[in-house]
Amino acid sequence: MSTEITPRRRGRPPKTDRNYTDTREALIRSGLALLTRTGYLSTGIDAIVKHVNVPKGSFYYYFENKEDYGRVVLAAYDSFFQHKLQKSLSDTSLSPLARLESFVKSAGEGMQKYDFTRGCLVGNLMQESPGLPDTFRQQLTEILGNWQRHVAACLTDAIAAGEINADRPADQLAIIFWSGWEGAVMRARLFQSIEPLNEFWRYFSQSIRAA
Repeated sequence: MSTEITPRRRGRPPKTDRNYTDTREALIRSGLALLTRTGYLSTGIDAIVKHVNVPKGSFYYYFENKEDYGRVVLAAYDSFFQHKLQKSLSDTSLSPLARLESFVKSAGEGMQKYDFTRGCLVGNLMQESPGLPDTFRQQLTEILGNWQRHVAACLTDAIAAGEINADRPADQLAIIFWSGWEGAVMRARLFQSIEPLNEFWRYFSQSIRAA
């Protein structure tokens, strides 16, 4: 399912020197910054446009409403995150488990870069899901499914390499990984430390590692 929204252009064109692509991308980047900090429900359109100095009327020139905008931002986050995930998991110079550990380390460095003010947008929206439109829940389910498949493929390689036990299917382990990971990210933000991420990884990797 495509999450790209065709612009309706019912608002005012932007009163800036940006072209169409620049302004639209600036608004998406604003959403990535703000929604990873405060979530979707708590972030208003005024804050989104003010963050990048764009007139409010221009928001509606590019997006039908906040729901359409939120889904586009979520798709952009998914694209960014899958690239980050694949960069670690496709590194064949490392063993399969070391690839997954590389992702954990890279994610922790990313949280430190922003002083733990930004979390996982998918995790934020999962917490808000009771108050979100059904379209968000469907999109989140699809995104999580894709992330789980990436990790499951890596864990399948780890089973084949004899790194981890083969007594549980890789796809089940991938679900466990992401459930634990989202909780670890929230704890990392709370404690302003990457230690919850490291603790989660130590427990997860040790619990599945072959004797």
